Amino acid sequence: MDGFDFRAALHRGLAIPAHPLALNAARQLDERRQRALSRYYIAAGAGGLAVGVHTTQFAIRHAKVGLFEPVLSLAKEEMDRASHPLVRIAGVCGETRQAITEAELIRGLGYHAGLLSLAAMKHAAPDELIAHCRAVAEVIPVIGFYLQGSVGGGVLSHAFWQRFAEIENVVAIKIAPFNRYQTLDVVRAVMEVGRDDIALYTGNDDNIVADLLTPYRIAGKERRLVGGLLGHWSVWTKCAVALLERCRNAEVTPDLLRLGVEVTDSNAVLFDAANDFRGCIAGLHEVLRRQGLLEGIWCLDEGEGLSRHQREEIDRVCAAYPHLNDDDFVATHRDDWLKP
Repeated sequence: MDGFDFRAALHRGLAIPAHPLALNAARQLDERRQRALSRYYIAAGAGGLAVGVHTTQFAIRHAKVGLFEPVLSLAKEEMDRASHPLVRIAGVCGETRQAITEAELIRGLGYHAGLLSLAAMKHAAPDELIAHCRAVAEVIPVIGFYLQGSVGGGVLSHAFWQRFAEIENVVAIKIAPFNRYQTLDVVRAVMEVGRDDIALYTGNDDNIVADLLTPYRIAGKERRLVGGLLGHWSVWTKCAVALLERCRNAEVTPDLLRLGVEVTDSNAVLFDAANDFRGCIAGLHEVLRRQGLLEGIWCLDEGEGLSRHQREEIDRVCAAYPHLNDDDFVATHRDDWLKP
């Protein structure tokens, strides 16, 4: 929408789900259900969408799959129809040539920023990494991404994050190492550089509530993680939006700490933490399948699916924490979202 300041919106703090990929039994794009997912997130009150990211499956970029641009275009069309403006984020992956090509594509589609994965360059020297980030930032505003090692990320030092925060066109950082020490490295680096204009977002799906509640005070200044850009928030999204509002500048209470444990327990099951996250995408798909938003849990990789006992564990957390789901909301509106 004209006049929408996406940087200001990021700083206010948003619930941004990482958008899954809807496939049919032939493992081809199910356009109707792909659109339904976008409509669901928008109706649930999400402040933005992150498309073409890990939860969307990186394999959409493969030449034989060819779904990167089609999937981004579908989400764009649904965001264009939304009654409220959304921050439009698309994943940017690969080595520098590929990353620049993707950045140019998403800019052309009207996305506001690229979520920059460095997984393909995790063995690169620090100078090479920074040069890569600068090159992408010359094309489109960049959201940094500290991706956990279990799904392809590498260790990024405090010194790296200081240099990264000095790149002018960095607008936010998704902090998702699933590690408290490394989370602190990022926050401290940004504060030390003095970049108050870089919005900090949790991607630590294992620590969502605590991340949103925790003030970081360093050298007399204070920063908070103002929102979440999360794969976990691709399910039960209406409740996720309410959770963010509840945590915003809230007093820390035993009830909130208990809620944080419940969210983490649920995430451990949905992301299949017990099996090194092998079923992390299929677990999210299973929730969406149960709600009728997806037809099945198919992934592009035929080897990806639920791990042994993961379905039973999903049964357990659904029964234990019914206040975390938005099943009634989805049931009320699903048929409308699924209309062509």
